[in-house]
Formats: sequence, C-alpha cells, structure tokens
Amino acid sequence: VQLQASGGGLVQAGGSLRLSCTTSGRAFSVFVMGWFRQAPGKEREFVVVKRSGDSPHYADSVKGRFTMSRDNAKNTVYLQMNNLEPEDTAVYYCAITPKLWSGSVYYYVSPARYEYWGQGTQVTVSS
Repeated sequence: VQLQASGGGLVQAGGSLRLSCTTSGRAFSVFVMGWFRQAPGKEREFVVVKRSGDSPHYADSVKGRFTMSRDNAKNTVYLQMNNLEPEDTAVYYCAITPKLWSGSVYYYVSPARYEYWGQGTQVTVSS
C-alpha cells in the first residue's frame, strides 16, 4: 500500500488549504484513515480520523475549521483546512490501517495504530 499526500503550501493566517491523500495497492474503502501533523521539535499529533460508516472525529484544536472527506471511487481522502492559524504550521501526514476497531474512536488517536503512512506535506501559516 502506498500513500501520496499533496496540497501543502504557504498561506496567511485566516486562509485555507486542501490536502489530498491518494492510496494505491489495496481496496481503499476498507481502511480507517487519519491525518496527523508534526511541528518541529514536537511529537506527531492527531488531527482527524474516519472509519467507514462513521462521521470524522476531530481533535479539539481543529474542530470547526478542518473537514475530512473521502472519495472511495478515487481512492482519495481530503483535508479541507479553513481559518488557518500559525499554530497549524506542521508537516501533515495521512495514515491508514486495515484494522477496524469497533469500540471507541479514541483508539485511533495514537499514531501507533496506523500501518501505512504518506510522505508528509508541509503546511506553513504566516501571521
């Protein structure tokens, strides 16, 4: 399974970006997909996760500003980021796992739950 992330860039505070993550190699629809981010000197941080059939679950820091969606026909997941803040500056990673946990969605907050990762795309928000 390979993941290709794209869409990062430099934007002013209050602006928007849309990240994309395209997968190949296996049936896309069975995966649990998430986005994480990592700022310099910090640990990788959960942003959002979506299980098939569920609504996305967002970190509090991005709730109301970020929207995750997926297009199974295109094997692609998107992260629409609006009202960006300098604190959102980080490398953003998409990640997937075929392991479906039907319990609490918080199971997927940990990066360790994911088997496959994209290469990351830089998002920089200037003040």
